[in-house]
Amino acid sequence: MTPSAKIHPVRLWLGRIFFIYAALLFVVTMLVIFIPVLLTRLLPEPRSSRALHRIFRVWMGVYLPLVFCPVRRRGTEYFRKGQNYVVVCNHNSFLDVPVTSPWIPGANKTLAKIEISRVPIFGVIYTAGSILVDRRSEQSRKESFSKMEAALHMGLHLCLYPEGTRNKGGVALQPFQKGAFLTAIRTQKPIMPAVLSNTAHILPGKPALYAWPAPIDFHFLPPTETTGLTSEDAGKLSAAIHEQMRTHITR
Repeated sequence: MTPSAKIHPVRLWLGRIFFIYAALLFVVTMLVIFIPVLLTRLLPEPRSSRALHRIFRVWMGVYLPLVFCPVRRRGTEYFRKGQNYVVVCNHNSFLDVPVTSPWIPGANKTLAKIEISRVPIFGVIYTAGSILVDRRSEQSRKESFSKMEAALHMGLHLCLYPEGTRNKGGVALQPFQKGAFLTAIRTQKPIMPAVLSNTAHILPGKPALYAWPAPIDFHFLPPTETTGLTSEDAGKLSAAIHEQMRTHITR
């Protein structure tokens, strides 16, 4: 069943009961890890991000099985020891960030909208692992590029969603923006494509207050090197990665 398909009334109410259960459990477990997350701020980078990654990994390692949504990873062997990557991932659901951040093999930062950082308590946790950007501010967008490059130079992975916004259906993969690819080229870091499956099934945009449990597949695809590429190659690189990910999604 696709997220847009009509849902039987019985399944709809069961899905809303499950949503309440999952939401309450999320809040409870979030409160448990809140103080440890605050303490990571006392550490310098990249130690702070590495400690945070371990906390998130334990959090989601407990939470996701309890809501019957285990993560099944494939392709982790593509990550070479001592090498960090620009991980580019498809974006189908609000669930994507809590899955990608802990289950990328190694500490990472993601680019995130500043608006969500204002949510009480959750905003603190959201901010801790993110590079915030105000998309309405040209200055903020420029600063976000500098911060992303700094994170890569520190040896952290960078997790980006080049579609720019959630895919609400209709196409397997929306067109890509070039920011992730320009960042990879400027820092000469490899691109690691990643594909998430089932998150839109678990937590679709519509209907509201509805969720349904399912396993989550998180697949990493063979990386592409950027050594020797220039900014002029960003469009070609973006198109190649888009086709690689689209083929994996539709096969």
